[in-house]
Amino acid sequence: MKRVSIVGGGIIGLCSAYYLAKEGYEVTVFDQSEMNDGCSYGNAGMIVPSHIIPLAQPGMIAQGMKWMFDSQSPFYVKPRLNADLIKWGLQFYKHANEKHVENCMPALRDLSLLSKELYQDFAKENDSFFYKEKGLLMLYKTDKVANEMFHEAKEAERLGLEVDYLTREEVSRLEKGTITDVLGGIHYKSDAHLYPQRFMEFIKKELQHLQVEIYSSTSVKDFVFDQNKISKIITSRGTFATDEVVLAAGSWSPTLAKKLRISISILPGKGYSFTLKDENHKPSIPSILCEGKVAVTPMNNDIRFGGTMEITHTNDTKINQNRLQGIVNTINEFYPEMEVEMPKVEDTWYGFRPCTPSGMPIITKDKKVVNLTFATGHAMMGLSLAPATGKIITEIISGKTTSVDTKMFQI
Repeated sequence: MKRVSIVGGGIIGLCSAYYLAKEGYEVTVFDQSEMNDGCSYGNAGMIVPSHIIPLAQPGMIAQGMKWMFDSQSPFYVKPRLNADLIKWGLQFYKHANEKHVENCMPALRDLSLLSKELYQDFAKENDSFFYKEKGLLMLYKTDKVANEMFHEAKEAERLGLEVDYLTREEVSRLEKGTITDVLGGIHYKSDAHLYPQRFMEFIKKELQHLQVEIYSSTSVKDFVFDQNKISKIITSRGTFATDEVVLAAGSWSPTLAKKLRISISILPGKGYSFTLKDENHKPSIPSILCEGKVAVTPMNNDIRFGGTMEITHTNDTKINQNRLQGIVNTINEFYPEMEVEMPKVEDTWYGFRPCTPSGMPIITKDKKVVNLTFATGHAMMGLSLAPATGKIITEIISGKTTSVDTKMFQI
């Protein structure tokens, strides 16, 4: 039986472990953390086939430059003289064009729709993680943003997704949970959502049944090569022999790739979220508050708010109160009844989303190291794309035709 070692125990790593174990592989997962926090836990829990446009898109650089000077803006690049940041920025600039977006959209749609199908399968088996298909509302307050959202929705329709265009009154008829102060909204019918912490609990239990070995609080120190193959992984808990390696370490992937003499361009996009518990009076449909780029997700009796994308480094562990204030201000502008207050520091989650300069995840076999496969760089869509990524990784390692064309998911 072939042994597969997965470096990274976030949702991408665990979904990869699930499908590999189902396929009959002997699977071991290593993660440096205690595996109870991180992006897989604090994210907005959205499954978003509607998100077909990558972060690298026309206009993003000009918009980003404006946002750089606003401490409460939804997107920010922490300026520093750093070779990785300069390289990433130049690559991002190269990708931010119409042709790139045109090529990415069908690939993202196919990956997302496959993921949603796989989530439906999980939910049929056991819905302890509150999977719901209520779609996603893109809510806006200004004509400028209304035009942008209309353009994106038309692209989504062209690719076969079901979309409703709503007036202010239609939004309030659909969103009965609380009053909305908006100009209008776009309702993507294709989207779904779940409670991330509960899903992580569910998948860990599934992996236990499948006898997957999980080593948390275990850092990978180095790799032993036998010609152009990795034969062993050296960790803080000993050395492990392996036949295949999956690198799914999110924002920490470039550091580990360097040990393999491979360069991948990924920078952490820091985001924040906070969850209000047992909130009776709350929005009932997952929404994005477009002007402030704030995600709003009902999760059973709770409601989670998340936002900001701060391109930074993994040692940046300080919570930026200005960025958090920007999220709170946006919530109160869109939902005037809710009167949300600034959360306490201890109730504020932050995490690092792994952002590639192309805005596309990396799901591919390495060209030089023959038994190495990458599953990383999913940015804000890790949860949304995790099951499909895990299935494709299993197909790649098994030498099968992949369920989705992977040519857009290369390094």
